Amino acid sequence: MPETTTPMLPCHALAPVLDFYTALGFDVTYRQASPNPYAVVERGDVALHLYGIKNYDPAASYSTCLIGTDDVDGLHAAFRAGLKAALGRIPTTGLPRIGPLRDTSYGVRQFLVTDPAGNCLRIGQPTSDDPSHRPAPREPYARALHQAALFAHGKEDQTAAARVIDRALARTADRPTPVQLLRLLVLRADVAARLGDDAGATAALDRATSVTLDLTPEEQASVTDDLARLAELRDQP
Repeated sequence: MPETTTPMLPCHALAPVLDFYTALGFDVTYRQASPNPYAVVERGDVALHLYGIKNYDPAASYSTCLIGTDDVDGLHAAFRAGLKAALGRIPTTGLPRIGPLRDTSYGVRQFLVTDPAGNCLRIGQPTSDDPSHRPAPREPYARALHQAALFAHGKEDQTAAARVIDRALARTADRPTPVQLLRLLVLRADVAARLGDDAGATAALDRATSVTLDLTPEEQASVTDDLARLAELRDQP
C-alpha cells in the first residue's frame, strides 16, 4: 500500500459539519459517537476525517488543508450548486462560507471553502510550474491589489486588506485604470461584507457598478471573475 496523507479536522459537533460536506457532494463513509465523535467523508479521491472536541470554538479555528484538482472551475460551480440546493442560498460570509475563484500570485487558480467548524479547504489548480510568489508589482494600484488580495484571501485578515485598498483609493497623485478601480472596489465590497460593514459594502458595490459602464468589451473579458463576484455580492440579502 502506498503512503497517504489524510487531513484530520476538528469540529464542535459532527451533525452540521457532515450536513455541509454532504451538500458539497461528499459521502459519509464512517461515523461513530463513542468513545469519541469521529467521522469520515469522501468525494472521489478526497477523504477528510472529522473529530469532535468539547468547547471547540469555530471562530478561533486555524485548521486548513489543501486540495488539488484539474477542474477548479467545475468544482467551484458544483459546490455552489450543492450549497444553494441545501441551504437555499450560497453563503459567502460567516460560517460556513465559500469564496470566489481567483488567480493567485503563486501560479494557482483557487477558491476557499470554510465549513461550519471553521476548517478551511483551499482548493486549487496549478496554472504555472513555478509555485513561488511573484514579486509585488511596482505600479501603485497593481501593488495594492496584490497586497490586499494576499491579506483577504491568503491570511484572512480583512481589516488589513481594507486598509490597503482605502489607502490606494485615497491617492490623489494619479488614478487607477477602470479595470484596476473595478477590481479594488469589488474586493473592498467583499472585505466589507466579511467585516459586517453593510454600509461600506453597499457604497463600494454602487461605485463598482457605475465603473462597469465605462469598461470596453475587452476590459470586461479581463475581469470575468470580478464581475461574477460583483453580481453575487449585489444579490446577497
